Amino acid sequence: MNPLTARTPRTAIAATALALAALTAGLVLTLRYGHRSGGGAGLFGWYAACWVLFAVALLALRSVPSRLVAAVVMAGAVAVTASGLVAAPRTSTDSYRYAWDGRVQAAGVSPYDHAPQDPATAPLRDPWLFPTGSGCAGPDLARIPSADGTRRCTRINRPAVHTLYPPVAEAYFLAVDRLSPGGARHKPLQTGAALIALGVTGALLAVLRRRGEDLRRAACWAWCPAVALEAVNNAHVDVLGVLLTVAGLGLVASRALARRAAGGALIGAAVATKLMPAVVLPGALSGVRRPREAAAVLLPAAAFAVLSYLPYVLLSHGSVFGYLGGYVQEEGYGDASTGSRYALLRLVLPDSWAFPALAAVLAAVSLYVMRRGDPGRPWAGALTVTGWAFLLLTPGYSWYALLLVALVALDGRREWLGVALASAAVYLLGPPLHYQPALSALAYGSAAALVLAVSWARRGRRPAGTTSPGARRTVPS
Repeated sequence: MNPLTARTPRTAIAATALALAALTAGLVLTLRYGHRSGGGAGLFGWYAACWVLFAVALLALRSVPSRLVAAVVMAGAVAVTASGLVAAPRTSTDSYRYAWDGRVQAAGVSPYDHAPQDPATAPLRDPWLFPTGSGCAGPDLARIPSADGTRRCTRINRPAVHTLYPPVAEAYFLAVDRLSPGGARHKPLQTGAALIALGVTGALLAVLRRRGEDLRRAACWAWCPAVALEAVNNAHVDVLGVLLTVAGLGLVASRALARRAAGGALIGAAVATKLMPAVVLPGALSGVRRPREAAAVLLPAAAFAVLSYLPYVLLSHGSVFGYLGGYVQEEGYGDASTGSRYALLRLVLPDSWAFPALAAVLAAVSLYVMRRGDPGRPWAGALTVTGWAFLLLTPGYSWYALLLVALVALDGRREWLGVALASAAVYLLGPPLHYQPALSALAYGSAAALVLAVSWARRGRRPAGTTSPGARRTVPS
């Protein structure tokens, strides 16, 4: 008899609680002290240990009786989420831009019209976001021009460029600013992100319950160290896009056109929060055969994404796309010969072939998902497309993987979580080790090997006549 399944309910809950307590303690120590030993390398060591504790907690959860799983998952979610609030943003300064964009909008100015260091915005500056003199000694502070000779700097990264965030994100920044007490600094954005992260857990549980799926899957998001670090501590707005995507895919899984249209609108809102969720659209079209079914998803998604820009187009004097084009070039997506993008493709192909190969592979995967995917489980196809997009693009920012983690929680193929850990390795270890392209190839290559190995093993265990998780089912769900 399996000792895990032989446990009594009380013992199983105690073991899970102990694992969660260790995970929460590990996350608190990582966020408060992990950076003090070896910089990014030391922090990654602590963070990787949290992933081991995360795996132990997921294993312990398997023995918890089904009737108690939802409560245990949510209780663990509260603990893990709260751990992200114990320190100021640890590995990213993006939330400082969020705070600035919210403040600018509250003053009646378009966030797309001025860069943070523009003298026109000087009356909106405060000592927290724009220190002066000796306050500029920190390593993450960017110097800005000063006409009077005073040493001035800012916590905002890229202060010389305009914002690039889409309109739903900007509306969120404004809402947080309006609801925040004076002098609250980074806490309102972290608190808002924590509430949204818990909302994602609730949405996952609701979708899984409605579909009759195993509620334990929700723990893949609720207890994931990436949620505590990237969604809560660093307060990345990606978490809002994840919530909208999960809710949207849950509605798209319905056969009713009205619900599918509502789901398409939510996915459009996710795209207008952070462009990354557009990658789930092929999954949202899984198994679609009739044009009106596709239109029911695509038209509301496109309409919401486009119309959400309209208020900012009317308010702004310049482009509402801000620094987006410059960011794409800066990150090496436009020129494969620089940076660590397309790392796995560049191992076997000339640099100039990397982008065409990426487009061809993703197009093939997307077509397969749309043709063979299960319309009742659009997240399965979305995970397949998103996962391969990550493996081929090899992005350098670990918070992008929050979307992937949520899709894993919906679908259950946990091997894809390795991609999220790989992205963290690239982000945290790349700068101190000074060989980011090789590191990117190693980290993402290991994640790809894990995905392929587990997929092959799963295929070998599958009874004849059944289909893969991302393919159309042969029996009604």
